[in-house]
Amino acid sequence: MEEEDMIEDETRVNNNKPLLIITEAFEDLADLLKPIGDEDDESIDGLRLDAFCSACTHVSVLFNCLGFAFKFAEMEYLSKVRDLEEASKTFDTLENILDLDVEKETVKTQGSNSRNLRRVRLGLDLIRAIFEQFLLTDECYSLKDAATKAYTQVCAPFHSWAVRTAVYAGMYTLPTREQLLLRLNETDQSVEKNMKRYMEASMPIIEYIDKLYIDRNIKLDW
Repeated sequence: MEEEDMIEDETRVNNNKPLLIITEAFEDLADLLKPIGDEDDESIDGLRLDAFCSACTHVSVLFNCLGFAFKFAEMEYLSKVRDLEEASKTFDTLENILDLDVEKETVKTQGSNSRNLRRVRLGLDLIRAIFEQFLLTDECYSLKDAATKAYTQVCAPFHSWAVRTAVYAGMYTLPTREQLLLRLNETDQSVEKNMKRYMEASMPIIEYIDKLYIDRNIKLDW
């Protein structure tokens, strides 16, 4: 088989594995934060906004796989990512959008880039927490229990009573463990490997974003 044909076949297989695509995207993004040479800085020029948005666009597939329970989270997440994609035409880095909002005192203003970034960060962390709970369980433990615990930890403190109520009610519509594996085109073995890879790759991104706010004396309780 020609090398070009082999690459096409591999691409076709990967396209049928959304979790693998997401994992690889965030591993590439996390690599951008690694020190270069002997430099101690986390990132020389800051994390590029367009690269961040590119990786984040893939995550909506996971919300979709979870079904109706996370429809609100999916819609909010996608809306914020699109807004940040539009901002990337003007701003180079995550730092740039935060600095401007700090200067304008619009960090927490509805629709601001800084607020959008905060909400996207919560979405990434929610998926990480769901994976964490999913992997802590055995086959007898329901996805509903794992997702409920993850949502309660990550997003519930920042959502209104109405949103929390709708999400918790929707938890009963979540797919079974077997259905989720089928939607992701994964086996028990491969899903564990790829979920762990996403958790490891996304954590430095989440921590990096948190540090951007903290360094600018912005609390994270919103």
